[in-house]
Amino acid sequence: MTLEARAPDDLDREVVALLGTWLPQRRWYPAKGTDAELTAVGTLDLADDVRVLLVRARAGAVDVVLQVPVVLLDGAPPEGTDPATVVGTVVGTGRDRAVLDAAGDARFLTAWLAAADGPGAPVDVTAARVVTGEQSNTSVILPGPDGVPAGILKVLRTLAGGENPDIDVPRRLVDVGWDGVPAPLAWTQAAWTSPQGQAEVGYLGVLSAFVPGARDGFELACEWAAAGRPFGEPARELGATVAGMHDALVQSFGAGSSADGAAALARSLRERLAWATTAVPSLAAVADAVRAVADEVAALATTPPRQRVHGDLHLGQVLRSGGRWFVIDFEGEPLAPLAARVLPDLALRDVAGLLRSFDYAAAVGGLTGDAAAAWTADARAGLLAGYGVVDDPTSSLLLRALELDKTLYEAVYEARNRPAWAAIPEAGLDRLLGPVRTSGDA
Repeated sequence: MTLEARAPDDLDREVVALLGTWLPQRRWYPAKGTDAELTAVGTLDLADDVRVLLVRARAGAVDVVLQVPVVLLDGAPPEGTDPATVVGTVVGTGRDRAVLDAAGDARFLTAWLAAADGPGAPVDVTAARVVTGEQSNTSVILPGPDGVPAGILKVLRTLAGGENPDIDVPRRLVDVGWDGVPAPLAWTQAAWTSPQGQAEVGYLGVLSAFVPGARDGFELACEWAAAGRPFGEPARELGATVAGMHDALVQSFGAGSSADGAAALARSLRERLAWATTAVPSLAAVADAVRAVADEVAALATTPPRQRVHGDLHLGQVLRSGGRWFVIDFEGEPLAPLAARVLPDLALRDVAGLLRSFDYAAAVGGLTGDAAAAWTADARAGLLAGYGVVDDPTSSLLLRALELDKTLYEAVYEARNRPAWAAIPEAGLDRLLGPVRTSGDA
């Protein structure tokens, strides 16, 4: 069933006008630090007191449609409202009604499940728990009747028309029999008119099976690094899981072309370098070495066929449970155009993302010098063996180029957001290019 958004009414517009102080406090809000223009572009009525507001947020280069579910209560919020179950008052009251963030509210969850497609699952919405620390979306854990977590609902905060890969890809993987992904249990779609006047149909969220006893892959790797415990064996198992995922993705979406693959990768690496050196001028010290790698790639006669990939794979996108790995979060960068997130790519890009994660896990785990080098070398070798990477010049060069692309991105991100971590990608550049100056004076 596709929910149809209606035109906003006066109450919707009044509530959106009140969101200006609440939205910037949400971790998933994409326009922090700017004075964004907020306008109501549509509303979904899930129940008498439950609405999903579609809000356009526009500020500089940011121009997105956000999903903001709310519960409207007559009068003031009830005294002693538990923010763990009712996430809290959005801003206050509109037309003598309290406006509550509905993401973890039982009324919203009941209405959402009633409108959803899919096999479903018995869950207790009164015991829902919102996951803290979410970035681009909001996740809610839903227990079953026995109190054991049964599903996790991801409320997509930035909406886009089309097949959202975080829903479409797991459904297809399950359909071809691959069980390394939490199975989608329910999902909702809606139709709305974009701010540009175009008809859009897209997903609002997905309820996926809960993986019991799961550990975040990055947290687990950091713990093992801190304890000096070799990570080679779980890395080998992870490599095998990723190889199985890639095989299933080919079954689901088919294989792409290998034509112009070398030229495309070389071009993207040069573009990444230009962007990185503009953002962080000190990276100009590695420019010649990176260009040399791009030239080597461009000279390759052939590359493997491009295919559908995860696209943003790192240790934080995998779970470890019951001695095996699960892959999650196929959405990619939610602010990137949907068309860019579903383009075929080299499967080794996913492998390169995981290899970069080992450097971060070693650093966060407190390893330095030879100890860090030995731990990451063991993990890298395990991953590559499990995936089945052939030790030949072409594969080695492709992996090197893909790691360089990722490391240059990291260098810019850390310089802008976490300067204390800048040494991690700098060390990665040293390993990939040889000792070169990436910062400091000549």
